[in-house]
Amino acid sequence: MAAKLAGTGGGKYDLGQNNEINVTPFVDVMLVLLIIFMVAAPLATVSVEVKLPDAYVKPGKTPQKPVYISLQKSDKVFIGDTRTSLETICKDVTDNLQGRDPQNERIYIRADGEALYMNFMRVIAKLQDCAFYSVALVGNDASDKRRGR
Repeated sequence: MAAKLAGTGGGKYDLGQNNEINVTPFVDVMLVLLIIFMVAAPLATVSVEVKLPDAYVKPGKTPQKPVYISLQKSDKVFIGDTRTSLETICKDVTDNLQGRDPQNERIYIRADGEALYMNFMRVIAKLQDCAFYSVALVGNDASDKRRGR
């Protein structure tokens, strides 16, 4: 079988461009999938009726007040709203825990964005010296600023 490669005019073997898309097979596949999902959806629901018993749950403990350490740009250190120093931070954190186990408590640290890293690390090192190993860093949620809130 041969095709006309040169010359003008159309003929039996003219290979003109086909710029139409045949969507019939696509529609057929979509209809078959629709029917499959329409048949399978009711089979996925539970049709056995069961009267479930009521659940009685004791109210949980009220969480303890967390301990926040704040470090300002001017290198002032606060526990909650009370100013402290690196020399007394161990005693002050222990007092704020009110008898709770320091091994199971998390200490939250808030530091000013312009505070010196050296001062921040001094606070962290002092907490580790006092056996406070569970430390969390607090920051602002930047996604709210991106959304315009």
